[in-house]
Amino acid sequence: MIPWIMANAATIVIALLILIFVFFAARSVYKNKGNCSCGKNGGCSGCGGSCSTEHKKRAGY
Repeated sequence: MIPWIMANAATIVIALLILIFVFFAARSVYKNKGNCSCGKNGGCSGCGGSCSTEHKKRAGY
């Protein structure tokens, strides 16, 4: 088993890095889900004012 791990160490490390990146990207999307009623993820700052005033008050904008 150890010789196999040593022979494939680079592949294993790259796969782990990709998994970590995907995890944090998915977590970011999940956290930002529903921040803005206009469909823009990440809050109302990029929606051009189409979000409701009440939503901006609750979100602190």
